[in-house]
Amino acid sequence: MKTSYNLQARKRPVNLTLNEDLVLQARGITDNLSGVVESLLADFVEHERQQRFAKAKTLEATIATWNDFNTKLGSFADEYSTL
Repeated sequence: MKTSYNLQARKRPVNLTLNEDLVLQARGITDNLSGVVESLLADFVEHERQQRFAKAKTLEATIATWNDFNTKLGSFADEYSTL
């Protein structure tokens, strides 16, 4: 699977505030909590990136449609403008 981040980047400690019970349960399931959190964070970042890209594409399509409409039929404001 292709990753969207540098797997060779250095690791550094970060300070997170997490529910203690949840952390204890997770530690009972895995001995590599950092790896699990990193994997979940990578998935989250990729999902958000895709969502933002999709939103931008939708916005671009909407603007193109509106501009096409305006070119063919003119602006609604032209009918009511006093300028």
